Amino acid sequence: MMAAGRAAESGVKVLLLEKTRSPGNKILISGQTRCNLTNIKEMDTFIDMYGPNGRFLYNAFHHFFRDDLLTFLKRYGVETITEKDGRIFPSSGDAREIVKALQYYLADNGVQVQTGARVTNILIDKGRVAGAQSESKTFPAVAVILATGGASYPGTGSTGDGYSIVTAVNHTITPIRPALVPLVVSETKRARSMQGVSLRNVRLTAYRCIASDIKPSATPTRDSGRGIIARRLHQPVIESRTGDIMITHYGLSGPVTLQMSLAIVDALEHGPVSVSIDLEPMLGSNELSERLQRDFSSYSKRSYRNLLKALLPQKLVEPFIEMTGIPADKWCNQVDSVERKRLLCLLKSLSFNIRTPLPLSSAMVTAGGISLKEINPRNMASRLVAGLYFCGEVMDIDADTGGYNLQAAFSTGYVAGENAAAYINNLPR
Repeated sequence: MMAAGRAAESGVKVLLLEKTRSPGNKILISGQTRCNLTNIKEMDTFIDMYGPNGRFLYNAFHHFFRDDLLTFLKRYGVETITEKDGRIFPSSGDAREIVKALQYYLADNGVQVQTGARVTNILIDKGRVAGAQSESKTFPAVAVILATGGASYPGTGSTGDGYSIVTAVNHTITPIRPALVPLVVSETKRARSMQGVSLRNVRLTAYRCIASDIKPSATPTRDSGRGIIARRLHQPVIESRTGDIMITHYGLSGPVTLQMSLAIVDALEHGPVSVSIDLEPMLGSNELSERLQRDFSSYSKRSYRNLLKALLPQKLVEPFIEMTGIPADKWCNQVDSVERKRLLCLLKSLSFNIRTPLPLSSAMVTAGGISLKEINPRNMASRLVAGLYFCGEVMDIDADTGGYNLQAAFSTGYVAGENAAAYINNLPR
């Protein structure tokens, strides 16, 4: 929608082909229907959120970035609010406002929208775009912008069509895989026993090994991962972050899990991956040991179960009794130092083996896509086919949560639309 509007605004006739009944479906579900548009972070930090491929976006962001997007939305009556973590939303908390703004943009600039039109091929003649082919009709055109999205949330229309369309014209697809996706663990019985537990301000660390080989001493005490200043990690550590986790019937979800999921998915291609949860990241092992000793002494006439009830969320109590092997009704003054150490180790490293991510259809974002080597970052043009342009998630661009993926889509769409129009306007008459 951004690409079509900008192309028409730049003086060319535009037809937007949409295979569903209406465009903008993914916007409507983004940010839990609140639509996290962008983020307050400055350019360099923003770019870091996309990993190594972020450099590709510098030109697009210099041309159309956060302030430009907010000015554009304000033009159509959309006020925004910045939350304490830097995420920017429409003040109304309603994603429909964003879709309406884009619809007005299309209408103001005379964009023709045809829904129910699933494009199957881009037509090429002598190395140049000649049109697009739907399931029932041919649409002549001298330029095409491919904005089909990835393969996540297929119910919104993004079913990966763009990948087959571009491979047919000799473009390369970097293997697609799920990003920002929940993880399935091997210990399903344990996960089910903890289902529904929400853990706040804990540390999740991912390792290139099985859970039984995790060495708690290798757990970092500072965050590491995409968008964070690189630090040297112990060899088996993949990433480590603090934040919130949700334990589900199949495994792990929640913000920190999603942020780390792509690194874990990629690591699973090369061998086993496990994770540990440090339930007390603000305390070192010695400090936690001293605190536990004080607790066991203070509540000497309590049962072990009742002590755990004071330490843990309710749904973790029975699993911890089983995993530590300490009888539930044993009095605290009877729990010896060896048993206390088992509890200490579990509090500092509740571990799971990762079996697989949930399917790509369950991911918030698709990683991989059209190789950036085949796209000119200055104008989003294909390096292989004249008149062909790309924008958004169909390219090999993805980022953490926080508004980064939508900003990349808006920025690359704007640049693709403007430059596709410039290409047409510069063609010989």
